[in-house]
Amino acid sequence: MALPLRQRMETWLLARRAPSDQVTLTQRQVYILPTRAGLLLAATLMVLLVASINYQLNLGYLLTFLIAGCAVAGMHVGHGTLRGLQMHLLPPVPGHAGAAAVLRVVLHNTGRRTRFGIGLAVRGSGHWSWTDVPAQGGTTVGIAFLPPRRGLHAVPTLTAETRFPMGAFRVWTVWRPAAQLLVWPAAEVGAPPLPTGPADADNTSSARRQAGGSGFEGVRVYQRGDPLRQLVWKRVARAQAAGSEELVSRDSQQSSRHSLWLDAAATGLPDAEARLSRLTAWVLQADRLELDYGLRIGGRSLGPSRGEAHRRACLEALALAP
Repeated sequence: MALPLRQRMETWLLARRAPSDQVTLTQRQVYILPTRAGLLLAATLMVLLVASINYQLNLGYLLTFLIAGCAVAGMHVGHGTLRGLQMHLLPPVPGHAGAAAVLRVVLHNTGRRTRFGIGLAVRGSGHWSWTDVPAQGGTTVGIAFLPPRRGLHAVPTLTAETRFPMGAFRVWTVWRPAAQLLVWPAAEVGAPPLPTGPADADNTSSARRQAGGSGFEGVRVYQRGDPLRQLVWKRVARAQAAGSEELVSRDSQQSSRHSLWLDAAATGLPDAEARLSRLTAWVLQADRLELDYGLRIGGRSLGPSRGEAHRRACLEALALAP
């Protein structure tokens, strides 16, 4: 009964606050209750007090009130460990479904003393990340959790707590960030090779004209700044064998005739999620091979391109596909 009651209370408290990716904890946002160890300590102090009264033990009174004073001081220190702490959620990094996602939270301490033993976790997960925050400094904490299925999801509610210094009191707060986390589909394990498609006839004829009948389509004279991976090494080797120092590069514009189109129909799978998983694997393969590729999914078409931005755009389209 205690756990559902606490969850209902935290849900009620969260409903009263607007989501935010940055928060400064005030006295109204930090809560404190005794732990099991604290309740046991209170029972022990009660026994000591009754025994001291019955037997008129002055040293018993001294010990009882000394321990009680330490407990009260510990309660004040523990509450001050969270009060005034600034928390800022960094933009979440997208990840694939089935893999752990990591939320990075920056803790900043404007006070003149170190804040010890602060833990953060996704609410209800029980997997804590503990850290100390130096005086007038900050630290970054990573919170790992398993996101739900693919798509765009709200960042889960986070909990910060401390039991410093005695462990007799649990000081905690609940925080609802406003950010959203994009979850890409999981890539199919052992996906088949990339599909092949017809070449673009217009680009083919243009490439042949620019090649000048050399027998190699989509090439041009090397220009300073061209990446080494674009050099046609076989052509360079033949030129050097003939006593020429001519360097030849692939023409990225003309080589677009080899652009690869990734389509759900090409997967040959009946299940929608399985098709998305295979397309995700193909996108990663094409990006790894540095190919120009396009994507058609759910009535949306992304033209052939390459690079990190294009890969992320394709994965986002797959994640948000209906």
